[in-house]
Amino acid sequence: MISQQQLKIATRGRGLYRLDDQLGRTVRESGIRTGLCHVFVQHTSASLLICENADPQVGRDLEAFLARLVPDGDPLFGHADEGPDDMPAHIRSVLTKMDISLPIVEGRCGLGTWQGVYLYEHRAHAHQRRVLVTLTGE
Repeated sequence: MISQQQLKIATRGRGLYRLDDQLGRTVRESGIRTGLCHVFVQHTSASLLICENADPQVGRDLEAFLARLVPDGDPLFGHADEGPDDMPAHIRSVLTKMDISLPIVEGRCGLGTWQGVYLYEHRAHAHQRRVLVTLTGE
């Protein structure tokens, strides 16, 4: 069986947005008990992460690291069509991931206890993001 659904995620600007509930609901509604959940973000300035889900400081630390590594407004970058965070957002998405595959185990995403799935918005302003979820299995 194959099932596919597009999720729409409204962001408020740069930061992590947890997807576990939406993914869990999508898997449950599919009826697939064993298989694979492939998640793909359809944008070039947002990405997907599996990260620590208990301490919000982890997200702040990740953002601090990326801000140091790829700062907004760096004169190195010529592409700034949509502002000083434009090219840094593209680089951040390349350094992270555009897709994630998760096992489906007993009708649920097979995440570990401390793992959460997140959309990482790399732009400073709010956006509407599309995330394509493809499920395969039985």
